[in-house]
Amino acid sequence: MNQTSNGGTAGTQTSTPTEPLVKVIAFIATLGGLLFGYDTGVIAGALLFMKHDLHLTSLTTGMVTSFLILGSAIGAIFAGRVADRFGRKKVILVMAVIFMAGSLGCATAPNVEMMITFRFILGLAVGGAAAIVPVYIAEIVPANRRWQFVTLQELMIVSGQLIAYTSNAAINEVWGGETTWRWMLGVACVPAVVLWVGMLFLPDTPRWYAMHGRYREARDVLERTRHSRVVEKEMGEIRKSMSSKSEKNARRKKTISTWMKRLVALGIGVAMLQQLSGVNTIMFYAPTMLQATGLGTNASLLATIANGVISVIMTFVGIMLLSRFGRRPLLLTGQIGCTCTLLAIGLLTWLMPETVDGHPDVLRSYLVLAGMLIFLCFQQGALSPVTWLLLSEMFPMRIRGMANGISVFAMQMTNFSIAFLFPTLLEKFGLTNTFFAFAAIGIAGGIFAVLFAPETQGKTLEQIEKHFKKHLQDDPAPQTDN
Repeated sequence: MNQTSNGGTAGTQTSTPTEPLVKVIAFIATLGGLLFGYDTGVIAGALLFMKHDLHLTSLTTGMVTSFLILGSAIGAIFAGRVADRFGRKKVILVMAVIFMAGSLGCATAPNVEMMITFRFILGLAVGGAAAIVPVYIAEIVPANRRWQFVTLQELMIVSGQLIAYTSNAAINEVWGGETTWRWMLGVACVPAVVLWVGMLFLPDTPRWYAMHGRYREARDVLERTRHSRVVEKEMGEIRKSMSSKSEKNARRKKTISTWMKRLVALGIGVAMLQQLSGVNTIMFYAPTMLQATGLGTNASLLATIANGVISVIMTFVGIMLLSRFGRRPLLLTGQIGCTCTLLAIGLLTWLMPETVDGHPDVLRSYLVLAGMLIFLCFQQGALSPVTWLLLSEMFPMRIRGMANGISVFAMQMTNFSIAFLFPTLLEKFGLTNTFFAFAAIGIAGGIFAVLFAPETQGKTLEQIEKHFKKHLQDDPAPQTDN
């Protein structure tokens, strides 16, 4: 399962230039990732003001933060199924509308109950975008550039978080006050409008058209997004994948093969691995944690911007590393690095005194921040980009939307559980024990990655499907497509 193949279409396309339309499609579609990042990151600063204006407790703080993630889990699983039936493009258009409605609802919420409700609604769009945008991009871009454009989604997510952290600090400086959080949450309407308008003019993917027998439209999209010399070969691979006997029988019976179920289980494990590192406790609660170490509100907000900057820089680094190394080595590096850093932060908060001469130890606070930044180097430079890329490409065409939706559902339910429980864990057990707990979980995740992390570098989507079918099917004998 961990073998790499660099032949076939992927090798043929290595020197093939990317058509301009592909770049436009990738930029507009990944605005969904920008909104994902902004809406998950903005709450980090908004909570500092919202807790006074809406009288939040530890419980309601966890609910305001985590109900967006709960909504995203549900949005992901439904969006995946709907996208397989009605198209990737239509789902992204609907998600853009929900982004607009949810952002406005959060910004104008009169009480904590309405805030939690609109955060849940906004989460439906976050989850739908997380599940479908990578699939949309993976199916529409050339195989040799898939790693680059799919990971652009992760870059847009962390860029959205950086914009959120920066705008939080800027809005606080200009309009500081108890209602500052309303402006912070309302800004997300702008990219949502751009996403909706832009998607109106983009096509759906050639593989979705082919899955529904619309081969003429599939060819048209390939001709607009590929160099002319590779269109016929890729179209032939798509037709071959859709016309195999096993695929026809499965579609006729509307069943999912055993090897596909095993692959979905593997996808769930890969997806959960990304969240079990505890990354979003740092992205959501960094100001809260830094306040707990003794920093003031303004200093905590400004310090959190460093998290966003490092995330963006390291995502660029991760994209470059993906062009040199396979998926599996980066996944293992990211997992091991994150776990070691969490352990180091736990030791730091345990061994260093909280106060010096009766005052909070500022050095301890900044060392914790430094630990967070090192953690994000491994998370955003390796673990997160590889996770999104693997999920977008590892599933067969017939169940790609549904399977990716199920995997993102598992990811976001893990995220929800952590985000919901973290304020209570922090209050009951303290910063040190909480970081030690995440480190222990990270060790278990590392064992999973060593045993099961797949390698998909250098293969077209059709070659990846054939590879997993061969390695996960019940019958080890080679299978023919006809």
